[in-house]
Amino acid sequence: MPRFEEIKVGDTAVVVHAITEKDIQRFVDLTGDDNRIHVDKEYASHTPLKKPVVHGMLGASFISTLIGTKLPGDGALWFSQSLEFLFPVRVGDVLTVRAEVLKKHDGERTLEIRTDIYNQDNQKVTAGTAKVKVYEEEVPKDAPPASAEQTQETALVIGGSGGIGEASVLALAGAGFDVAFTYLKNEEKAAQIKEKVEAIGRKCVVCRADVADEGQVKALAQTVERKFGGLTAIVFSATGKAPAIKFGALEWGEMQRHFNVHVKGTFNVLKAFVPMMESRKYGKIVCVTSMYIEYPSTDLAPYITAKSALNGFSKALALELAPKGIRVNMVSPGMTETDLVAAVPQKAKMLIEARTPLQRLSQPSDVANAICFLASPQSDFLTGETIRVNGGQTMI
Repeated sequence: MPRFEEIKVGDTAVVVHAITEKDIQRFVDLTGDDNRIHVDKEYASHTPLKKPVVHGMLGASFISTLIGTKLPGDGALWFSQSLEFLFPVRVGDVLTVRAEVLKKHDGERTLEIRTDIYNQDNQKVTAGTAKVKVYEEEVPKDAPPASAEQTQETALVIGGSGGIGEASVLALAGAGFDVAFTYLKNEEKAAQIKEKVEAIGRKCVVCRADVADEGQVKALAQTVERKFGGLTAIVFSATGKAPAIKFGALEWGEMQRHFNVHVKGTFNVLKAFVPMMESRKYGKIVCVTSMYIEYPSTDLAPYITAKSALNGFSKALALELAPKGIRVNMVSPGMTETDLVAAVPQKAKMLIEARTPLQRLSQPSDVANAICFLASPQSDFLTGETIRVNGGQTMI
């Protein structure tokens, strides 16, 4: 998080939030504003709006999140705000709140900030301008200097609400890491995972983020740095559905979708977080690839191609980042019992089990244990390596 002296005109920050029914109910419980245009579908259907409209101030409240935690962050005191509500917001809309510094007054330590809100269709739904004064904590002259070293291990898991991602979050927490993780759609499951981590006694930060979006990744980095002060390990386990598509029916858009997740997403995350590791001269990066790179299957060209690119990208970075104390390794699972393979016929799973020397499919915990090892100091002399978690299907 920048100090006031470091902030300059043109600096930007974003916060992203998906509006849910639960948000509406919490806002009503807090404010008492149960106007039927916001909460009654039947009533709203008989108005020109046709559907309930989210309270304008509910969306605008995330401007406070942006100012208080991103730009300028700690010490910010909001003293003026103009708002213009341009389009209705509905439940299910994904709001992106964007801030940009318009003016800076050094003598008064104040900022004028453009605060606009956009929906998932890039329509500006709210426009405004904030004025903020920035206060700094007064440190006693005789206070001891802060430690230069971060002793608590911290990890970020990208795709932490998936099967392997969740297992990795819990394994890392069990190993003593404070953990941040991202999710894309399943907010309820993310909240449940957070509760499990906190029950272990570790800190947990949960962020909704599409890692293919550079702005959302920058916001994620600001949040993690503010909460943890730095980062020890990054685990990239985000993935998406990989339907079987024959080449004759394959469109480039499907290829691009996989590249956005596995390559562009990894690129964006590492561009944002590697500087934190460079400043400490230490870090662990673990990318989840796939056995299909070495043992391909038919009709999975987009998935295999993107994972192969991730494999090459990881090895290239392992060479480049090693002198900076940052290790980059990979975990390559075989077919793993997660929701992504729920639709695979049982007969096909049995055939894979029969071809596996250890006679079963991988479990998320198997993969998570390998990830946890690579994130720990026990693997400090490994970089550019791949741990294959496939029960012996490929031996190299």
